[in-house]
Amino acid sequence: MPESFHRQIVAVIKRIPRGRVATYGQIAMLAGNPRAARQVVRALHSSSGKEKLPWFRVINSKGQISLKPGQGYELQKALLEDEGIEFGLADTIDLARFQWRPRVLK
Repeated sequence: MPESFHRQIVAVIKRIPRGRVATYGQIAMLAGNPRAARQVVRALHSSSGKEKLPWFRVINSKGQISLKPGQGYELQKALLEDEGIEFGLADTIDLARFQWRPRVLK
């Protein structure tokens, strides 16, 4: 992944506000490559700790946490609930209500 695209991904993730979520594909699009959702996953994996990213605010396009139970799922859900994000049926987040919708990225 080009370094500049990686930096764009990190910059977008850092802007996700408290109480909102963004999808992998949304982050890729805002970073400049709508087809690069998997690179967002890689950037999160490699940079969450050192960049202090709000990794837990990133979910899949179905409004669900992608981590498996016992592998971070419970932590991510607890962190989101602490920010006021509510889970519905099948532990799904209502994207119409909780998805971050930036007007313009600066």
